Amino acid sequence: MPRPTRDELAAAHDRTIPDVLAPDLDVLFCGINPGLYSGFTGHHFARPGNRFWPALHASGFTPRLLRPAEQEELTSFGLGLTNLVARATARADELSDEELRAGGQRLVEVVRQYRPGMLAVVGITAYRTAFGVPKATIGRQGTTIGDAGVWVLPNPSGLNAHYQLEALAAEFRLLREALR
Repeated sequence: MPRPTRDELAAAHDRTIPDVLAPDLDVLFCGINPGLYSGFTGHHFARPGNRFWPALHASGFTPRLLRPAEQEELTSFGLGLTNLVARATARADELSDEELRAGGQRLVEVVRQYRPGMLAVVGITAYRTAFGVPKATIGRQGTTIGDAGVWVLPNPSGLNAHYQLEALAAEFRLLREALR
């Protein structure tokens, strides 16, 4: 797929992309919201430089590195994708706290309906706001949604300089190992 123009990215503002869901997944990964590149392509974590797909593979969740356009294959590995907030923005800080809290409520409903073994929220700050837990840390949370455990992972955006790919993959690996 060719790179989008600046105008095409601007036109992707507020677009939504479909969730990748199936009942009884091992892990439902939940991003903050789609970026404009994802809004343009219709695929989760689509921006070049986003480390979600490489971290997923490097941690052993997938047998090969998937491209964002192959996101539907995730369900065959027991994995799914959704977002706290559905609308695409240039940056997550464009979202209001109210949108994140409403997204957290919607996410609870999705988890109860689809019953994954684990909900993995990708982005600690968004998780803290959405679920009202300001002191939450990366890793397993001391709460569940129905029977689903809750895990928080670092944001895989290339803008998150605190976690390079190796460290990000290590956090994803801890989640995968906890599923055994």
